[in-house]
Amino acid sequence: MPMIRRVAFLSLHTSPMEQPGAGDAGGMNVYVRALAMALAEMGVEVEIFTRATTAGQPAVEHPGPGVCVHNVMAGPRRKLPKEELPALLHQMVDEIDRIRHQQPHGRYDVIHSHYWVSGVAGLELSERWRLPLVHTMHTMAKVKNLVLESGERREPRRREEGEQRIVDGATRLIANTPAEAQELVAHYGADIDRIDVAPPGVDLRVFTPSFRRKARREHDVGPDTFHLVFAGRIQRLKGPQVFVKAAGLLRQRRPDINLELTILGSLSGAKDFDLTKIIEEAGLSDVVTHRPPVVAPELAGWFRSADVVVMPSFSESFGLVALEAQACGTPVIATNVGGLTRAVSDGRTGILVDGHDPSDWADALEDLYDDVRTREDMGRAAATYAESFGWQRTAAITLESYRESVAGLLVPATGSLA
Repeated sequence: MPMIRRVAFLSLHTSPMEQPGAGDAGGMNVYVRALAMALAEMGVEVEIFTRATTAGQPAVEHPGPGVCVHNVMAGPRRKLPKEELPALLHQMVDEIDRIRHQQPHGRYDVIHSHYWVSGVAGLELSERWRLPLVHTMHTMAKVKNLVLESGERREPRRREEGEQRIVDGATRLIANTPAEAQELVAHYGADIDRIDVAPPGVDLRVFTPSFRRKARREHDVGPDTFHLVFAGRIQRLKGPQVFVKAAGLLRQRRPDINLELTILGSLSGAKDFDLTKIIEEAGLSDVVTHRPPVVAPELAGWFRSADVVVMPSFSESFGLVALEAQACGTPVIATNVGGLTRAVSDGRTGILVDGHDPSDWADALEDLYDDVRTREDMGRAAATYAESFGWQRTAAITLESYRESVAGLLVPATGSLA
């Protein structure tokens, strides 16, 4: 197999340096940065290209040894809605090409693009540089459009068409789960032989089950409190409204439960999503604390302070939050959808709920409250389960995909951005 020395990552719509849980930053930001760091530990240099969004950003940042982030000049130096980024694709591609020619090494072995905007740019660059393109979707328009909640906008046709071109033109595709691989086949006609499954990982040095009682004390969570945590972007797709409504029902049914909710995340997407109003209507204003997103070590502390972490997402390619929470020894209640079916072992490390009826979610919460022994057993099993999902494993599978792509050198024949 060929040696892989240097990889160009494309993460054009969001930077791995941004705080997950704010704006468009989420699990993909964690994925890109953590995978790059793990590959670097294996001796592969990773250069990440993203769009510059603030006036004070340096041209290059170094998050760790063997990894650098190029902040590409394209369009105004401010955050833009994802829908506006396709208009900047030609400019981003030209600027990335210019940066590449300024590098002392002057070459990469493979391009790895993340999300569809980067994938379309990757098709053009793979043709210019005569390199294989490996692509990770993270989410897919056709899948998201199947699970829209009332009030959510459909993903645009341009995105669906762009994803189809990526599937047809990329050398290899990396899916998070076997289910995602099957979605690529079913919705985009992907060749299953060109898909590699690399489950995302968790930083097991940060997300640990140690000192759970200490974490509760530090977060002022009493020993008799049933503490529920939601972490993620505040948007309908992530389901915080389901979480709040379910907790409201639980409080109505069981006023004896000393309930406390912590929500970690910032508003993303539709500006008409009023979480404060939903909390008030559920009668929970006195027990809900809404905080901005926090860095990983602080997030781990919140997870350790929780009795249950709740993920009522309508769509998840994997669900890193579920894995991180379990690594902290906390059971997870999640939707029986997408990658969450792999991230959570139903009945062993948590509970998977079909659909988004708040009553069903209240039932699951009530069951875990009443059965303390099961909840504790799930927490211990969750920590053990998460140990098999280190980023080193993800990097090893990804590296093998790179080698396969270089060995085949199936460079796409069509890479126009038109």
